[in-house]
Amino acid sequence: MIGGGLMGSGIAEVSAAAGLSVVVREVDEQAAAGARSRVEESLARAVTRSKVSQQAAQDALERIEFTSHLHELADVDLVIEAVPEDAALKTAVLAEVADVVEPHTLIASNTSSIPIAQLAAAVPDASRVLGLHFFSPVPVMGLVELVVALDTSPETVERAREFIERLGKTAIETKDRSGFIVNMLLVPYLMAAVRMYEEGFATREAIDEGMKLGCGHPMGPLTLCDFIGIDVIYSVCDELYEEFKRPEYAPPPLLKRMVASGRLGRKTGRGFYEYAPSRPPVPA
Repeated sequence: MIGGGLMGSGIAEVSAAAGLSVVVREVDEQAAAGARSRVEESLARAVTRSKVSQQAAQDALERIEFTSHLHELADVDLVIEAVPEDAALKTAVLAEVADVVEPHTLIASNTSSIPIAQLAAAVPDASRVLGLHFFSPVPVMGLVELVVALDTSPETVERAREFIERLGKTAIETKDRSGFIVNMLLVPYLMAAVRMYEEGFATREAIDEGMKLGCGHPMGPLTLCDFIGIDVIYSVCDELYEEFKRPEYAPPPLLKRMVASGRLGRKTGRGFYEYAPSRPPVPA
Protein backbone atom coordinates (compact mmCIF):
# COMPACT_ATOMS: atom_id res chain seq x y z
CA MET A 1 0.00 0.00 0.00
CA ILE A 2 1.13 3.51 -0.85
CA GLY A 3 -0.74 5.73 1.60
CA GLY A 4 -2.18 4.67 4.93
CA GLY A 5 -5.10 7.03 5.26
CA LEU A 6 -8.72 5.98 5.63
CA MET A 7 -8.75 4.00 2.38
CA GLY A 8 -5.18 2.71 2.45
CA SER A 9 -5.39 1.44 6.02
CA GLY A 10 -8.72 -0.23 5.22
CA ILE A 11 -7.31 -2.03 2.18
CA ALA A 12 -4.27 -3.09 4.21
CA GLU A 13 -6.53 -4.45 6.95
CA VAL A 14 -8.73 -6.59 4.69
CA SER A 15 -5.69 -7.86 2.79
CA ALA A 16 -3.97 -8.92 6.01
CA ALA A 17 -7.21 -10.47 7.29
CA ALA A 18 -7.24 -12.58 4.12
CA GLY A 19 -3.83 -13.98 5.04
CA LEU A 20 -1.64 -11.75 2.85
CA SER A 21 1.55 -10.03 3.95
CA VAL A 22 1.20 -6.26 3.57
CA VAL A 23 3.57 -3.29 3.56
CA VAL A 24 2.07 0.16 4.13
CA ARG A 25 4.33 3.00 3.06
CA GLU A 26 3.66 6.52 4.33
CA VAL A 27 5.51 9.80 3.85
CA ASP A 28 7.17 9.76 7.28
CA GLU A 29 7.27 7.83 10.55
CA GLN A 30 4.53 9.92 12.16
CA ALA A 31 2.16 9.22 9.28
CA ALA A 32 3.09 5.52 9.40
CA ALA A 33 2.23 5.46 13.09
CA GLY A 34 -1.12 7.09 12.28
CA ALA A 35 -1.82 4.38 9.70
CA ARG A 36 -1.06 1.70 12.28
CA SER A 37 -3.42 3.35 14.76
CA ARG A 38 -6.22 3.37 12.19
CA VAL A 39 -5.81 -0.36 11.55
CA GLU A 40 -5.60 -1.13 15.28
CA GLU A 41 -8.78 0.84 16.00
CA SER A 42 -10.66 -0.76 13.12
CA LEU A 43 -9.66 -4.27 14.20
CA ALA A 44 -10.61 -3.46 17.80
CA ARG A 45 -14.08 -2.43 16.65
CA ALA A 46 -14.40 -5.66 14.67
CA VAL A 47 -13.51 -7.65 17.80
CA THR A 48 -16.00 -5.69 19.91
CA ARG A 49 -18.74 -6.43 17.39
CA SER A 50 -17.76 -10.11 17.27
CA LYS A 51 -16.82 -9.88 13.59
CA VAL A 52 -13.41 -11.42 14.24
CA SER A 53 -11.70 -13.05 17.20
CA GLN A 54 -9.03 -11.31 19.24
CA GLN A 55 -6.46 -13.78 17.92
CA ALA A 56 -7.48 -13.25 14.27
CA ALA A 57 -7.22 -9.48 14.74
CA GLN A 58 -3.76 -9.79 16.29
CA ASP A 59 -2.62 -12.12 13.51
CA ALA A 60 -3.85 -9.66 10.86
CA LEU A 61 -2.02 -6.76 12.49
CA GLU A 62 1.20 -8.77 12.63
CA ARG A 63 1.03 -9.34 8.87
CA ILE A 64 1.26 -5.59 8.22
CA GLU A 65 4.54 -3.68 8.14
CA PHE A 66 4.34 0.10 8.41
CA THR A 67 7.22 2.07 6.94
CA SER A 68 8.29 5.38 5.44
CA HIS A 69 10.78 3.73 3.06
CA LEU A 70 9.71 3.08 -0.52
CA HIS A 71 12.33 0.36 -1.05
CA GLU A 72 10.41 -1.86 1.40
CA LEU A 73 7.97 -2.48 -1.48
CA ALA A 74 10.62 -3.89 -3.81
CA ASP A 75 9.53 -7.54 -3.54
CA VAL A 76 5.73 -7.23 -3.48
CA ASP A 77 3.43 -8.72 -6.12
CA LEU A 78 0.87 -5.88 -6.09
CA VAL A 79 1.11 -2.19 -5.25
CA ILE A 80 -2.09 -0.23 -4.59
CA GLU A 81 -1.74 3.55 -4.50
CA ALA A 82 -4.18 5.32 -2.17
CA VAL A 83 -2.78 8.84 -1.83
CA PRO A 84 -5.03 11.94 -2.00
CA GLU A 85 -7.14 12.41 -5.14
CA ASP A 86 -4.69 14.59 -7.05
CA ALA A 87 -3.61 13.52 -10.54
CA ALA A 88 -0.14 15.08 -10.37
CA LEU A 89 0.58 13.50 -6.99
CA LYS A 90 -0.66 10.07 -8.06
CA THR A 91 1.33 10.20 -11.29
CA ALA A 92 4.50 11.09 -9.41
CA VAL A 93 3.93 8.30 -6.90
CA LEU A 94 3.37 5.67 -9.61
CA ALA A 95 6.52 6.75 -11.40
CA GLU A 96 8.51 6.28 -8.17
CA VAL A 97 6.90 2.88 -7.60
CA ALA A 98 7.73 1.68 -11.12
CA ASP A 99 11.42 2.36 -10.44
CA VAL A 100 11.42 0.20 -7.30
CA VAL A 101 9.23 -2.86 -7.92
CA GLU A 102 9.87 -5.96 -10.01
CA PRO A 103 8.71 -6.17 -13.67
CA HIS A 104 5.95 -8.65 -12.75
CA THR A 105 4.45 -6.43 -10.04
CA LEU A 106 0.92 -5.19 -10.69
CA ILE A 107 0.46 -1.46 -10.10
CA ALA A 108 -3.03 -0.26 -9.20
CA SER A 109 -4.63 3.02 -8.22
CA ASN A 110 -7.53 3.35 -5.81
CA THR A 111 -8.62 6.56 -7.55
CA SER A 112 -12.35 7.17 -7.59
CA SER A 113 -12.40 9.35 -10.70
CA ILE A 114 -9.04 9.96 -12.41
CA PRO A 115 -8.64 8.04 -15.71
CA ILE A 116 -6.20 5.16 -15.29
CA ALA A 117 -4.60 5.76 -18.70
CA GLN A 118 -3.53 9.19 -17.46
CA LEU A 119 -1.82 7.64 -14.44
CA ALA A 120 -0.39 4.68 -16.39
CA ALA A 121 1.58 7.08 -18.58
CA ALA A 122 4.06 7.36 -15.70
CA VAL A 123 4.80 3.61 -15.79
CA PRO A 124 7.08 2.18 -18.53
CA ASP A 125 4.97 -1.00 -18.89
CA ALA A 126 1.37 0.22 -18.86
CA SER A 127 0.04 -3.31 -19.40
CA ARG A 128 0.40 -4.00 -15.66
CA VAL A 129 -1.48 -0.89 -14.53
CA LEU A 130 -5.18 -0.84 -13.64
CA GLY A 131 -7.66 0.70 -11.24
CA LEU A 132 -8.86 -1.03 -8.07
CA HIS A 133 -11.47 1.30 -6.62
CA PHE A 134 -12.48 0.22 -3.12
CA PHE A 135 -15.35 1.77 -1.18
CA SER A 136 -15.40 3.19 2.33
CA PRO A 137 -15.37 1.76 4.91
CA VAL A 138 -13.28 -0.91 3.19
CA PRO A 139 -13.73 -3.64 5.84
CA VAL A 140 -17.53 -3.34 5.46
CA MET A 141 -18.18 -2.56 1.80
CA GLY A 142 -18.15 -5.60 -0.48
CA LEU A 143 -17.52 -3.95 -3.86
CA VAL A 144 -14.37 -3.18 -5.83
CA GLU A 145 -14.45 -1.54 -9.26
CA LEU A 146 -11.85 -3.17 -11.51
CA VAL A 147 -10.92 -0.48 -14.02
CA VAL A 148 -9.40 -1.68 -17.29
CA ALA A 149 -7.36 0.93 -19.16
CA LEU A 150 -6.49 0.87 -22.86
CA ASP A 151 -3.18 -0.93 -22.29
CA THR A 152 -4.13 -3.12 -19.32
CA SER A 153 -3.39 -6.74 -20.23
CA PRO A 154 -5.85 -9.64 -19.78
CA GLU A 155 -3.34 -11.29 -17.44
CA THR A 156 -3.31 -8.19 -15.24
CA VAL A 157 -7.11 -8.20 -15.10
CA GLU A 158 -7.21 -11.89 -14.17
CA ARG A 159 -4.61 -11.53 -11.42
CA ALA A 160 -6.42 -8.51 -10.01
CA ARG A 161 -9.73 -10.34 -10.03
CA GLU A 162 -8.16 -13.26 -8.12
CA PHE A 163 -6.86 -10.79 -5.53
CA ILE A 164 -10.30 -9.21 -5.06
CA GLU A 165 -11.90 -12.64 -4.67
CA ARG A 166 -9.22 -13.58 -2.13
CA LEU A 167 -10.45 -10.64 -0.05
CA GLY A 168 -14.01 -11.96 -0.21
CA LYS A 169 -15.22 -8.98 -2.22
CA THR A 170 -17.09 -8.67 -5.51
CA ALA A 171 -15.38 -7.20 -8.58
CA ILE A 172 -17.29 -5.32 -11.24
CA GLU A 173 -15.32 -4.57 -14.39
CA THR A 174 -15.56 -1.13 -15.96
CA LYS A 175 -13.99 0.75 -18.82
CA ASP A 176 -11.56 3.53 -18.07
CA ARG A 177 -13.48 6.76 -18.03
CA SER A 178 -13.78 9.32 -15.28
CA GLY A 179 -16.08 8.23 -12.46
CA PHE A 180 -16.23 4.62 -13.63
CA ILE A 181 -19.64 3.05 -12.83
CA VAL A 182 -20.61 4.01 -9.30
CA ASN A 183 -19.57 7.66 -9.21
CA MET A 184 -21.03 8.39 -12.64
CA LEU A 185 -24.39 7.34 -11.19
CA LEU A 186 -23.92 8.63 -7.66
CA VAL A 187 -22.49 12.12 -8.22
CA PRO A 188 -25.47 13.65 -10.09
CA TYR A 189 -27.74 12.45 -7.26
CA LEU A 190 -25.52 13.94 -4.56
CA MET A 191 -25.10 17.23 -6.41
CA ALA A 192 -28.87 17.53 -6.88
CA ALA A 193 -29.22 17.25 -3.10
CA VAL A 194 -26.47 19.84 -2.49
CA ARG A 195 -28.10 22.29 -4.92
CA MET A 196 -31.48 21.75 -3.30
CA TYR A 197 -30.00 22.62 0.09
CA GLU A 198 -27.91 25.50 -1.30
CA GLU A 199 -31.00 27.09 -2.85
CA GLY A 200 -32.97 26.84 0.39
CA PHE A 201 -35.56 24.54 -1.16
CA ALA A 202 -35.52 22.22 1.86
CA THR A 203 -33.60 21.70 5.08
CA ARG A 204 -30.73 19.25 5.25
CA GLU A 205 -32.82 17.05 7.54
CA ALA A 206 -35.78 17.03 5.15
CA ILE A 207 -33.58 16.12 2.19
CA ASP A 208 -31.90 13.27 4.04
CA GLU A 209 -35.07 11.93 5.65
CA GLY A 210 -36.87 12.12 2.32
CA MET A 211 -34.37 9.79 0.67
CA LYS A 212 -34.10 7.48 3.68
CA LEU A 213 -37.80 7.05 4.35
CA GLY A 214 -39.11 7.68 0.84
CA CYS A 215 -36.58 5.66 -1.14
CA GLY A 216 -35.24 3.25 1.45
CA HIS A 217 -31.67 4.54 1.32
CA PRO A 218 -29.65 3.67 4.44
CA MET A 219 -28.13 7.18 4.51
CA GLY A 220 -29.32 10.54 3.19
CA PRO A 221 -27.29 12.25 0.43
CA LEU A 222 -25.92 15.10 2.58
CA THR A 223 -24.93 12.69 5.34
CA LEU A 224 -23.27 10.55 2.68
CA CYS A 225 -21.31 13.56 1.40
CA ASP A 226 -20.03 14.15 4.93
CA PHE A 227 -19.12 10.49 5.26
CA ILE A 228 -17.20 10.38 1.96
CA GLY A 229 -15.52 13.75 2.56
CA ILE A 230 -16.47 17.08 0.99
CA ASP A 231 -12.98 17.47 -0.47
CA VAL A 232 -13.17 14.03 -2.08
CA ILE A 233 -16.62 14.75 -3.53
CA TYR A 234 -15.39 18.07 -4.89
CA SER A 235 -12.39 16.43 -6.60
CA VAL A 236 -14.58 13.74 -8.15
CA CYS A 237 -17.00 16.37 -9.46
CA ASP A 238 -14.12 18.32 -10.98
CA GLU A 239 -12.80 15.24 -12.77
CA LEU A 240 -16.22 14.26 -14.09
CA TYR A 241 -17.02 17.76 -15.30
CA GLU A 242 -13.59 18.09 -16.93
CA GLU A 243 -14.15 14.88 -18.89
CA PHE A 244 -17.82 15.21 -19.87
CA LYS A 245 -18.66 18.94 -19.52
CA ARG A 246 -22.17 18.07 -18.34
CA PRO A 247 -23.83 20.39 -15.79
CA GLU A 248 -25.01 17.59 -13.50
CA TYR A 249 -21.37 16.86 -12.67
CA ALA A 250 -20.35 20.45 -11.91
CA PRO A 251 -19.70 21.04 -8.18
CA PRO A 252 -22.04 23.71 -6.74
CA PRO A 253 -20.35 26.83 -5.29
CA LEU A 254 -21.30 25.72 -1.78
CA LEU A 255 -18.92 22.77 -2.02
CA LYS A 256 -16.00 25.02 -2.93
CA ARG A 257 -16.75 27.27 0.06
CA MET A 258 -16.95 24.27 2.39
CA VAL A 259 -13.58 22.94 1.22
CA ALA A 260 -12.00 26.39 1.63
CA SER A 261 -13.32 26.68 5.18
CA GLY A 262 -12.21 23.19 6.20
CA ARG A 263 -15.73 21.80 6.53
CA LEU A 264 -14.80 18.43 5.05
CA GLY A 265 -17.34 16.25 6.83
CA ARG A 266 -16.90 13.64 9.53
CA LYS A 267 -13.10 13.61 9.37
CA THR A 268 -12.91 17.27 10.44
CA GLY A 269 -15.98 17.28 12.67
CA ARG A 270 -17.97 19.65 10.43
CA GLY A 271 -19.64 19.32 7.05
CA PHE A 272 -23.32 19.63 6.30
CA TYR A 273 -23.70 18.48 9.92
CA GLU A 274 -21.67 18.89 13.09
CA TYR A 275 -19.82 15.89 14.56
CA ALA A 276 -17.99 15.17 17.78
CA PRO A 277 -14.91 13.10 16.84
CA SER A 278 -13.86 10.50 19.37
CA ARG A 279 -10.25 11.51 18.71
CA PRO A 280 -8.48 14.35 16.85
CA PRO A 281 -9.23 13.94 13.14
CA VAL A 282 -6.49 12.40 10.99
CA PRO A 283 -6.39 13.48 7.32
CA ALA A 284 -7.51 10.72 4.94
